[in-house]
Amino acid sequence: MIQGDGAAGVEAGVELGEVRRLWHLLEPLHAVLYYAPEVFEEAAALGYGTGERWPTYFPLRAAPLGAVGSERVSSAFYSFSPRMVAAHMDSAWLTASPTDVLKAREQGMDRAYRAIFGDRAASPELVEAAGLLRRVAESANTAGRPMAAANAELAWPTAPHLQLWHAATILREHRGDGHLAALLVAGLDPVEALVSFAAIGAASVERFESRGWSPAEWRAARERLVARGLVIESGTATPAGRDLRAEVERHTDELAAAPWRTLTPAERSRLTELLGEFWVAVLGSGLLPSESTLGIGKV
Repeated sequence: MIQGDGAAGVEAGVELGEVRRLWHLLEPLHAVLYYAPEVFEEAAALGYGTGERWPTYFPLRAAPLGAVGSERVSSAFYSFSPRMVAAHMDSAWLTASPTDVLKAREQGMDRAYRAIFGDRAASPELVEAAGLLRRVAESANTAGRPMAAANAELAWPTAPHLQLWHAATILREHRGDGHLAALLVAGLDPVEALVSFAAIGAASVERFESRGWSPAEWRAARERLVARGLVIESGTATPAGRDLRAEVERHTDELAAAPWRTLTPAERSRLTELLGEFWVAVLGSGLLPSESTLGIGKV
């Protein structure tokens, strides 16, 4: 592990701050999958409920893993209550097969990106960004990273705007798999991970409660963190708790850095420039929530 403060360190020529900034650009490009009305329509055509996001979120994200059950999905997604996962996954593959869900999510993202980007969905800038990002995604080592590996194993779409989304998804899940490893090293179980993140103000407790843990489970996790000197009784992080979460985020950046070494510094700078337009378009669509459990912009 690299020694240094926050994300200011360097991982073999890639500044960790740059690694985090690139994630901030990519995350909305991936996450619109779970909010776009075009994707909801494709999922509804398969028989999934769309009155709230969770009946579609779980199968859409889990489909690359195949027809797995709720225990494996709980393991891979980590911070969701197993009860919540089971409520949506126990019948997910009775509604439609993973293959059908994968087709639906690609069709939905094709429509969503075309709606959001308009004529720019086929622009030279998007084609260039997709090519650079695909190089990064194809270089990612997926050993020990089940979500990244499952997505990397899928065939690449033909259209450049879908290649952009697919690459963003592989790299997003690659980072997410590494983040879970960092949480395990820090000794934070699934609910403790949320309580400790809320304790540093990454998002409101109410936002984290959407992950399905009961008030009793949340209190018990907070009490365990109090005993470790990481939070106080009110739920606010202590200096030690803030330091631990900073270490988790720094370790996550370190584990996410390797694929970005595929590009030269000039290419990474160019990719950042290219992605900015499409990042702004996604945020400007109003589809994404104003507050995220990922703490983007706050950590």
